[in-house]
Amino acid sequence: MNKKAHLAQILVFLVFIALFFSLNLAIPDKDFSQQENRYLQTAPKFSFQSLFSGKFTTAFEDYVTDQFAFRDKWTALKARSELLCGKDENNGVFLCENETLIEPYTAPENSSLDFSLNAINTLSENAGVPVCFALVPSPGGIWGDKLPAGAPNDSQKATIDYAYAATGAATADIYSVLNAHRDEPIYYRTDHHWTTLGAYYGYTALAPALGFEPLPLSNYTPTVVSESFYGTTYSSSGFSWVAPDSITTYVEQGSAEITNYPEGAPKPGALYDESYLAKKDKYSYFYGGNTPLLTIRTGNEDAPALLILRDSYMDSLSPFLFPHYSEIHIIDLRYYKTSIKAYIDANGIDSVLVCYNVKNFAEDGNIFLAAY
Repeated sequence: MNKKAHLAQILVFLVFIALFFSLNLAIPDKDFSQQENRYLQTAPKFSFQSLFSGKFTTAFEDYVTDQFAFRDKWTALKARSELLCGKDENNGVFLCENETLIEPYTAPENSSLDFSLNAINTLSENAGVPVCFALVPSPGGIWGDKLPAGAPNDSQKATIDYAYAATGAATADIYSVLNAHRDEPIYYRTDHHWTTLGAYYGYTALAPALGFEPLPLSNYTPTVVSESFYGTTYSSSGFSWVAPDSITTYVEQGSAEITNYPEGAPKPGALYDESYLAKKDKYSYFYGGNTPLLTIRTGNEDAPALLILRDSYMDSLSPFLFPHYSEIHIIDLRYYKTSIKAYIDANGIDSVLVCYNVKNFAEDGNIFLAAY
């Protein structure tokens, strides 16, 4: 390569750097990414203490990554490049048949499971009411055969079996029921949650453990409320060209009295919050998204009261429980920090359901609060 060609390459590189440096300065920072449904790193405040501790440089690196000009376009370009190179994976997500996006499962250390299981066992021993424990597999657990050959994907059933063998609570076999319906659309293609149909089958799996007879699917009228849902798996994958999902409801709004406690103080809630259908985070259509506490008075005065400790998988399942209970209290331990035993005693709870996605159960460090 002659000297002029070498200088031309250097010049092009410098122009490229200068262009994007200028763009990054000119384009205002964003606080929230609709594409990824998460808050972005903002410019960190400088101090010598944060610099020498390494916190400033780490935060600044995250800031540059999050606020880079046309970041979403570059992410999609990277995903397409991976496909051209023969890879079906980008950012830990595989593009499978029918444009289904699946994140493989990595089994946790047993010690991580034991930490949460100890809390469930303590709750079961001290609650004074029956406790049911249920784990829900994510798409990779039921649809693992859709992943490319050789893709790393640990057994979620093995994790569930280990957890169930180590607990004294009653358990519900959601895995087997979902697996029996694996050829149906029981999960979203672009999200880690089950669809409302999958949630219905989860409801039927809970019935024997909770002691009620589930209503048949024929009792419900499916209603499509959105045909433009892109979930969390889509957001992290970079496969931005896949078709959206639909969101369907089965349970009508009805006359149930729902109270939300977003910051401790009660306010009227709703089974469905239609404002989220116009947003990226459409799954929050169910109850309006994450909240510390929800209480539902169903109008079935002679039925028992149920307390649910859960993650977001229960948002689309719990409406199916309305006919079987007079009251349903739903707590998210990530945000609710008051004694569960005291709550059971104060609210006349007759039984407790602890229901989590397999992955969340091992990773949510707040489940230990169930023991208090």
